[in-house]
Amino acid sequence: MTPHLDANKRPATQDLTGTVRVALGQAGSVIMDREATTAKAVRLIHEAGAQGAKLVLLPEAFISGYPRGLILGGKVGYRSPAGRADWLRYWQSSVAVPSPTTEALAQAARDSGVYLCAGIIERDSDHGGGTLYCTIVYFGPDGSYLGKHRKLKPTAAERIIWGEGDGSTLTTIDTPFGRVGGLICWENYMPLARAHMYSKGVHIYLAPTADTRERWTASMRHIALEGRCWVLSCNQYVTKDMYPTDLACYDELASEPEVLSSGGSCIVGPNGEFLVQPVWGREELIVADLEMSDVAASRFDFDAVGHYARPDVFRLIVNEEPQGS
Repeated sequence: MTPHLDANKRPATQDLTGTVRVALGQAGSVIMDREATTAKAVRLIHEAGAQGAKLVLLPEAFISGYPRGLILGGKVGYRSPAGRADWLRYWQSSVAVPSPTTEALAQAARDSGVYLCAGIIERDSDHGGGTLYCTIVYFGPDGSYLGKHRKLKPTAAERIIWGEGDGSTLTTIDTPFGRVGGLICWENYMPLARAHMYSKGVHIYLAPTADTRERWTASMRHIALEGRCWVLSCNQYVTKDMYPTDLACYDELASEPEVLSSGGSCIVGPNGEFLVQPVWGREELIVADLEMSDVAASRFDFDAVGHYARPDVFRLIVNEEPQGS
């Protein structure tokens, strides 16, 4: 179970001085191939560590795939045998926590000395393993498992393939350079979810995504300004030829463009300015240095959960208890 971190028992806020090197792995999954995608993730982590990164973020659903363009034969009131066959393949490529896949990620984090935040398709290991979740898993530089976050609300047709997380995995982690946490893709459009992350004192806000629209970056700039934090958004670069052609529902991709996800990963500073402009049209390991004192400096005139808050007027209630049977 993800550790519940009580903010009232945490160490005092760090001085937020110095720089930290971070890396975003804008790359495509080896779709529905867990072992090959895990090997690709390990290569990215090692490359990031070799370049001096201390924090590595991999995209939403990286292991092993965001099945963009597929509906798996699903319609309201109807599922097809072909769709069930592809669903089974997708389920078989998912990741249990813990498992050999998470052990490989932990070992890569340990070998590289990085905090690792990786998007996976998680197989529920607690209630028979039938449900999949879109999840971020966190590992420390010693290889320790630090927790996970399950996406609270799958968007549109994602609801066909993923279940809903609950408040027990609104995880943040403390690091020597600041507090790290975040939300997945369109969760970042949920104002109360963002407010809760701010209330947990996030200094580096993670937003792994599958949203490849240019307008997504406007939201990243808004969150940086609203939360007065560094924002790291990481997406995949995916082309149609990355899909296995023997999928039973492969013909669903016929009308899709050759580039299914053009990327757009970016890094935004706590005053809303790009440190790294959105990167489009290629796979790339994006490496940059964050000046952590910029977080404290930015809160001189705005602090969403400090001097600009009105707890006498507004109150946010969050249920962080695990749900389900």
